[in-house]
Amino acid sequence: MPENDVSPPRNDILPPGQRPQRVGFLLLDGFALMSYASAVEPLRAANVLAGRELYAWRHFSVTGRPAAASNGVSVAVDCAVGQAAGLDALIVCAGGEPSLFDHGPTLARLRRLSRAGVRIGGVSGGPYVLARAGLLGGYRCTIHWQHAAALAEEFPDLDLRRSLYEIDRDRSTCAGGIAALDMMADQIERDHGKALAMAVSEWHLRTQARPEGASQRMAPAERFGVSSQKVVRALAYMEAHLEEPASVERLAAAAGSTVRQLQRLFLQHLGRTPMRHYLQVRLERAQVLLRQTAMPRSSVALACGFTSPDHFSRAYKARFARSPGEERRRSARRSARAPRGSAT
Repeated sequence: MPENDVSPPRNDILPPGQRPQRVGFLLLDGFALMSYASAVEPLRAANVLAGRELYAWRHFSVTGRPAAASNGVSVAVDCAVGQAAGLDALIVCAGGEPSLFDHGPTLARLRRLSRAGVRIGGVSGGPYVLARAGLLGGYRCTIHWQHAAALAEEFPDLDLRRSLYEIDRDRSTCAGGIAALDMMADQIERDHGKALAMAVSEWHLRTQARPEGASQRMAPAERFGVSSQKVVRALAYMEAHLEEPASVERLAAAAGSTVRQLQRLFLQHLGRTPMRHYLQVRLERAQVLLRQTAMPRSSVALACGFTSPDHFSRAYKARFARSPGEERRRSARRSARAPRGSAT
């Protein structure tokens, strides 16, 4: 059903009865507009399709002023999160560099809401904020793959999954993007049954349900446009072994290939040798850690498989035209420019 359909709402899905569930959205500056829309629009659709108000929602920011999305769009809010009350659930929407968000009063407010029995969720970079507030210990959780390495380094005891979303008791976390639609359809089914959830999915042209455990990223074959299964196996092995890089001989064995054959296949499909690609993957992870965490540069080097700081610095500068120290200083300047309480 198109979203602008004007036919009468479907009222045969649910019996009348319950009061609306009250959902809050905390929008942190730099939040991803698509993730937010994918989380709030299913609630609107559920109301229309059920023919009555199942969900009501309010918007909050840190200051009570409009929140700026990552694309510059400004969204009006009802009030500051410090005034949030009367909620059944609160979803934190963040993007940009959520590791920079460390606004004590907001984190304390999230903890108070949780203690009051409010279900707490986060989408895109939002789970990072929940972790910073101490609200994910003992829960399955996920986050956008771009933030996963930094989150795992800062909070190594989290049960962090690389899934689209996780709903674990009174915590909901989502990698963001259109995966928020998958999570909300699942939540609607838990709240009001499969028929309504399916109707909401069809409303948004979601013709195939993706379960919470589904992978966030394309398989290496699709991501790199590679048809060789030996190259695909080698790529997957690299991504799983960044801290202790494997030798080219070990990569070949994992791929079911000889070293010579693997070298030829990588040049054919990716235009570089296996070890050159491996180095690039490790350096890209190092860049994320330098930008998103306060880890010492020596620890970043070790986490990405460099035992020599000098080797790490030379390789990093050759790849990004700046040293690890310069990268960290750039990140510090961005953090200093960000308004207090901003996620960017």
